[in-house]
Amino acid sequence: MSEDSKTSFNPYIKPSDFIPEFTVKAIILGAVFGIIFGAATVYLGLKVGLTVSASIPIAVLAISVFKKIGNATILENNIVQTIGSAGESVAAGVVFTIPALLFLPGGTDYFHYFQIFVLALSGGVLGILFMIPLRRSLIVKEHGKLPFPEGTACADVLVAGEKGGKLAQKVYLGLGIAFLYKLLMSIIGLWKDVPQYIFGRKSALPNGTLNGEITPELLGVGYIIGFKISGIMVAGGVLSWLVLIPLITLLGDGLTTVFSPGTKLISEMSAGEIWSNYIRYIGAGAVTFGGIVTLIRSFPTIINAFKDSFKDLKENRGENKIEKIRTEKDIPLVFVLIGSVVLVVFMAIIPTIPTNFLSAVMIVIFGFFFVTVSSRIVGLIGSSSNPISGMTIATLMATSLIFVAVGWTGEIYQPIALVVGSIVCIASANAGATSQDLKTGYIVGATPVKQQIGLIIGVLASVVVIGFTLLLLNNALGIGPVTAEHPTPLPAPQATLMATVIKGLLSQNLPWGLVIIGMGLAAVMELCGVRSLPFAVGAYLPLSTTSPIFAGGLVKLIVDKIKKTNEEESEIGPGALFSSGLIAGGSLTGILIAILVGSNYNGKSFLSYINTGIGESLGTAGDILGVFMFLVLALILYKFAITKEKN
Repeated sequence: MSEDSKTSFNPYIKPSDFIPEFTVKAIILGAVFGIIFGAATVYLGLKVGLTVSASIPIAVLAISVFKKIGNATILENNIVQTIGSAGESVAAGVVFTIPALLFLPGGTDYFHYFQIFVLALSGGVLGILFMIPLRRSLIVKEHGKLPFPEGTACADVLVAGEKGGKLAQKVYLGLGIAFLYKLLMSIIGLWKDVPQYIFGRKSALPNGTLNGEITPELLGVGYIIGFKISGIMVAGGVLSWLVLIPLITLLGDGLTTVFSPGTKLISEMSAGEIWSNYIRYIGAGAVTFGGIVTLIRSFPTIINAFKDSFKDLKENRGENKIEKIRTEKDIPLVFVLIGSVVLVVFMAIIPTIPTNFLSAVMIVIFGFFFVTVSSRIVGLIGSSSNPISGMTIATLMATSLIFVAVGWTGEIYQPIALVVGSIVCIASANAGATSQDLKTGYIVGATPVKQQIGLIIGVLASVVVIGFTLLLLNNALGIGPVTAEHPTPLPAPQATLMATVIKGLLSQNLPWGLVIIGMGLAAVMELCGVRSLPFAVGAYLPLSTTSPIFAGGLVKLIVDKIKKTNEEESEIGPGALFSSGLIAGGSLTGILIAILVGSNYNGKSFLSYINTGIGESLGTAGDILGVFMFLVLALILYKFAITKEKN
């Protein structure tokens, strides 16, 4: 045993103990949860442009299910959450990038099930393979230094398995209440989905917009990310929709010429059109700056991670190779290298994917670089706060600039640049979740090689449904801007941003003035001591998205004050688990709505036969009723959150 493996840390299950772990029932249940949470994440990511870690709710549900069908070991429960969490992380990377194909010239030719499946599979597996050489450096050697909040909290849940049944009830109740709430609101139509008030053009805030998409999943997201981050996000939304849009309206109403990049007079534009033509470029600049700053902060840890990884490889080859104990066994490096090469070569030669040799090389370089970045960052701040979008934007900018340097500026190269960014994004997202899972396994005494194989199984299971779910939502609800066919589409804010960056750089007509203004706003936030990335994301999203998230954060603040807890502390209590249920229930109901919209009978969607339209017919009263029902839902969350668990 090497010196650095001699540590005072003792896992819950000793390395010398061999108990059931990689069993058939654990694999099947993990795959089922991976499919469910993967589909839910697709919907959530398209709606709000962010996701939350699924490891803890899956661990709780696994314990609950196994208690019903026969007890399982802690290592079997760990395999379930390991396999299941892969679905959420891969789905996050997919929805942040691949829908951008819809907004690129010729991109719709590649927006099909097979292409989505291949991109998701390649990125997901690469994220796992690239992470394996980093495990000892980040998980073992940095134990006690890198907190890995979700990984550590998930281990606590598994160790406290006897509480699983009680805790799981909160997840199930949250899921059921979210389903009932959204059934009454969005399917039956008893109250409005989006209460709003738009200030008149002659008011003090012309085109100013106050609204909120009062869904259970957004409330749950806000509770989990907390008051601080949700407050920063809504501040960005307030700036865009109650400051910048009214300001542009006031100044632009007097213009008699079209102000680029708009295509008509500002005096003729609605608030949404002003956002589309001007604000989204400001938001893109802010997100880009925030992502780059986050990467710069991570440079010291990136360099150290590379040094440690190569040092470990050198120490464990040839005669220096050491026979490893059960809890130190990884997938052999030779399989990691062969698997990575095969995947990249496959990507480069498959005719239905827009790639070439140069893009394949960039996938390897950027992929391994940002997998290292992602794995290190989640060790510090957790998977839910991992700035995947910032890494992806940096990848797209570097890729696009390389393309420009070699003269590849035509529209045909835009989908190729996106493929590079999408695989890097998916790999980085899954690497972050992988590192959290391996941390959980390190604490409970799991076998790393079995977890790594489980993660690959989780990717294989989830990618089967991720593409189907994405296509279903696009066909039924629409993705991107409002159209006559899809009046209330899923905005896909991250993917829209990726397309904007690629088109602007390769066509060399990006409105740099607006982009630089956005960068300046983010820089101001950094100078004020505020992390700019959540603010930038809030500025880019509709206020209707960030306001209900802020409501959830406000509930979390009140609960923390009453319980006298710190928001920065990881909570595995009833509030977080009930919120996980709200997110899962709301997102899965959203997919059900998409199925109802996409299914037709006599030329009309099934939803039109069910929806009463009562909420819309009430006018302003429908808005008030909607706000009241959302407050009731927030009160229910509060009641669950302050409940004390009985031991």
